[in-house]
Amino acid sequence: MATNVYFVRHAHSTYTPDERKRPLSDRGYIDAKKVTELLADHPIEVIISSPYKRAFQTVEGLANRLGKEIKIVEEFKERTLSGEPVENFEAAIEKVWKEERFAFPGGESNLEAQAKGVRAFKQVLDEYAGKNIVIGTHGNIMVLIMKFFNPGFDVTFWKKLDMPDIYCLTFDNGKLAGHKRIWQRD
Repeated sequence: MATNVYFVRHAHSTYTPDERKRPLSDRGYIDAKKVTELLADHPIEVIISSPYKRAFQTVEGLANRLGKEIKIVEEFKERTLSGEPVENFEAAIEKVWKEERFAFPGGESNLEAQAKGVRAFKQVLDEYAGKNIVIGTHGNIMVLIMKFFNPGFDVTFWKKLDMPDIYCLTFDNGKLAGHKRIWQRD
């Protein structure tokens, strides 16, 4: 039996230096309602989220609509790029994707972040095999997990993501059997 995982990249947020408490922006709340509408008719059985507020808020409306609790999984939080703010975010992202073992001081390399995310993701696949699962998460960690199963998911793919975005990945016996983008911006 297939397992469907709906990766939901969080909606637009209002910047604050506190990663955990950064809330959705006004636009983000509007888009989170669209996420709820898009997924409400899917037979969702499990909802999981990063502990970060913006990811949780993006899937919260869906959980409320379906009467589901949201399970928090720490490993689905965004990867730590650096211990201190980087001077040029785009250049920093390019560097860690190009040199997957490289880590800025206080940050995680792509390989470290991917290993952490994939471990948690495989546990989800095992625990909820055959179910339809929503995971509220973040762009970089989401694509790093996806890349583990298909190398075509790379930094170029990441750059094309919307905020929010939704991809449904179908797994058969732990192997990626297909993927489809669900989100379409108006």
